[in-house]
Amino acid sequence: MADMTESPPLFDNETKLDDLEDDDEDIFASAVQEQNQLEDTSPYNGVSKVQAELPKLSLRDMPEENSFSSMSSPAPGPLSPPLGLMNTDIGDLHDVPINDNADTLSANIIHSRSLEEVPADTSEVFLKITVTSPQKIGEGMGAYVAYKVETRTNMLIFKKRNFSVIRRFSDFLGLHDKLTEKYLRNGRIIPPAPEKSVIGTTKIKMSGDKNQEQNSSSTEFLERRRAALERYLNRTAAHPVLSIDPDFREFLEADVELPKATNTSALSGKGVMRLFNKVGETVNKITYKMDESDMWFEEKTSQIDSLDIQLRALHSAVDSLTNQRRELANCTGATAKSIAVLGHGEPGASLGRALAQLAETLEKVEVIRKTQSNSDLYQFGEMLRDYVALIGAIKDVFHERVKVFQNWQHAQLMLNKKREQKARLEQSSRTDRTSQAATEVIEWEAKVDRGQEEFDNISKMIKEEVERFELVRVQDFKKQLIEYLESMLQHQNQLIKYWESFLPEARAVA
Repeated sequence: MADMTESPPLFDNETKLDDLEDDDEDIFASAVQEQNQLEDTSPYNGVSKVQAELPKLSLRDMPEENSFSSMSSPAPGPLSPPLGLMNTDIGDLHDVPINDNADTLSANIIHSRSLEEVPADTSEVFLKITVTSPQKIGEGMGAYVAYKVETRTNMLIFKKRNFSVIRRFSDFLGLHDKLTEKYLRNGRIIPPAPEKSVIGTTKIKMSGDKNQEQNSSSTEFLERRRAALERYLNRTAAHPVLSIDPDFREFLEADVELPKATNTSALSGKGVMRLFNKVGETVNKITYKMDESDMWFEEKTSQIDSLDIQLRALHSAVDSLTNQRRELANCTGATAKSIAVLGHGEPGASLGRALAQLAETLEKVEVIRKTQSNSDLYQFGEMLRDYVALIGAIKDVFHERVKVFQNWQHAQLMLNKKREQKARLEQSSRTDRTSQAATEVIEWEAKVDRGQEEFDNISKMIKEEVERFELVRVQDFKKQLIEYLESMLQHQNQLIKYWESFLPEARAVA
């Protein structure tokens, strides 16, 4: 490798702005299931009658060419659709109003898979986490949202087998920061926490009972965030090292309010410093090019960049598909209302009856299409969004390796300078400073050895982590796509039944 000098960071990570106070609320800013296939214990409360009638089709009997049953790490399970804001009693917490209209998520969500049974074989180690009951606490700009985190496990490292705690959004971000500080330098891929959203949290703060449209938007935002938080915790729980971390265990089972995370608020002094540090990191990534000698990292970096582009493009397409299905559902509903009015004014009995039947059929089709859009979003779109963030986490750990290499090369450069200085002192016969120079040479030799050891260790760890990620990703995509296709088959089959039942009525028109 060619000797390179370190590109200094834009800001020191330890810099503090004491004169800036942390904003009191952090909601202004920004999944792993068990290896067993688990079944729901209770249906989603908001499922309509039409959805309940959907027949069960399965692709799981199809022959499988590849098996990942030998994986050592459990793959993330299906992305849980929203549970709805359940009326869970949490002291003095106030429920966020829920719009019961058919076009809201809480009324048209596919059957929830979040509340699943634990494995029947209790000898198998499992750690299952669900995030439920988003609750708005307070009113106005001082309001925030708390979540109920429920855990079921048979791991002996936990004190109980079933327990639950209340956590606010800043607690999740604080946990992620702690894990990143501990393990990123070692080459671990840290699952990313959900991003902050100023717009979404402002809507929640300002939502009220009178504004139903705003409440519907807030409900959708809360459900998406709840599902994202649940995926984040389960991905962390699936990691063999992160799952037993003391901070992670405290987050799950300490039934007390955690110390407020002071560096997660977007408007805090540390939040501003974190933003500037990210800018410095970005500049460093662009300007510093590492002379890579390990072809594995060069090839894997290219693959990760390509995968990132493809996933972003696919996520954008699925997002457009979701919006188009919702628009189609709304147009179908408007058509049903117009036909119903037309049927009431029709003098012919048979034609009027057929128009009324058509309007009723279109209303059912509207529900199905809204359910399809939710399936596009929560079974496919959110998984893609999740993996785009995971790719970002992989890039972060790759860049951490580059920073370790920079430190190593800097130590090597300083060692060369100290050796040259020692040689000049020996030639000039300045014995008074020769011993000090020799000591400095020994110190920098030790730093070079430590730097090389750290670089070798992080390179080895990254290879192991990326290999594990690839195995989990393949299994996760396979499982999610099968469930998504099953859902689409159910929807299309139900649409066929609706139109077949209407056909005799249409033929009976005189």
